[in-house]
Amino acid sequence: MKTIIQSVEKVQIGLGIFFLLVFFLATLLQILTRFMGWSVIWTEELANYSFIWAIFMGAAVMVNRKEHFTFDFLQMKLPRKMKLYLDIFIDVLLLAFNIVLLVYGVVILSHFWHYTWETLPFLKKGYVWLSLPIMSATMLLYSVGHIGRAFGYLRNLNGKGLDS
Repeated sequence: MKTIIQSVEKVQIGLGIFFLLVFFLATLLQILTRFMGWSVIWTEELANYSFIWAIFMGAAVMVNRKEHFTFDFLQMKLPRKMKLYLDIFIDVLLLAFNIVLLVYGVVILSHFWHYTWETLPFLKKGYVWLSLPIMSATMLLYSVGHIGRAFGYLRNLNGKGLDS
């Protein structure tokens, strides 16, 4: 499971970097062409949609690394065993949230699949919405991995008879 999670994370990081690069280049092209007095209208839409992909891929990676925005003041004061129980609880909440997000993400994806971009009508908006179920599915994978790891740590703590 660890190898699968690491591989998925690498792919997401690669996608995030790619889409950030597309965002940067589209924005740069937009600035340069407007400075020269004409506008390439599709760059704004490309920048927006690539930014969405970059953010969603980055958000999933941050959840995997447990570096997403958290309030950990209280958690830092808990004993090791209680931290593990809290981590499991948080990951179960993430599982529930991401199941809902995945289900409705697929609904939204199917609804908007055939819509086209305003400025590039040969591209479908479904490709933009595809980022939502991909993000939620990978967050589900990451949360399951976290829960499995936490139970392993708890088993080790209980086996050693440690209460803290």
